Amino acid sequence: MRALLAVLLLLIPSLACAEEIGSVGYRFKWLGPNDKIVIEAFDDPDIAGITCYISRARTGGIKGMFGVAEDPPYASISCHQVGPIDSAKAGTLKSPHEVFSERASLIFKTTQVVRFWDPKRRALVYLTYTDRVIEGSPQNSISVVPVGLK
Repeated sequence: MRALLAVLLLLIPSLACAEEIGSVGYRFKWLGPNDKIVIEAFDDPDIAGITCYISRARTGGIKGMFGVAEDPPYASISCHQVGPIDSAKAGTLKSPHEVFSERASLIFKTTQVVRFWDPKRRALVYLTYTDRVIEGSPQNSISVVPVGLK
């Protein structure tokens, strides 16, 4: 049984885990935590040397305190080269490919980051958006990291 569980865990695609950098409150709540804007950082799980920073709103109050609130669909992203990038590997990556996903409500809503490879311009493009099972949001943000520039 344990061997089967280990094999299943290996088959799950690896997504980056975000590290919270900080937050600011933007709306006071009488009960529970305030609504806030959170800044998180994550490294691209497939390309060493790239870190993305994502800011997004988190709903507070009683629902937010218990993790059942629905966060607004607004997010912003900025990705940067923070170390050497293997430019040969960048061209072989699956495109588009989801590199980050985090729930934005108890069920059915997630904030995602998808990476695209632009071979003509030799650039990695990161897109963030929020989707739902039934209806997503057109709110989005992109960030571009050039690869192999001298």
